[in-house]
Amino acid sequence: METRLLSARSPADLDEAAALIRRGGLVAFPTETVYGLGALALEP
Repeated sequence: METRLLSARSPADLDEAAALIRRGGLVAFPTETVYGLGALALEP
């Protein structure tokens, strides 16, 4: 599995993160207190 570091300030990186999630990938992102995970909930 490849790890990528994307910037939330870059529209191209946000598009890439969204595409990754649509392909069944997982995105981790920092919040003020913990890290969140983004994924498709219905994807096996």
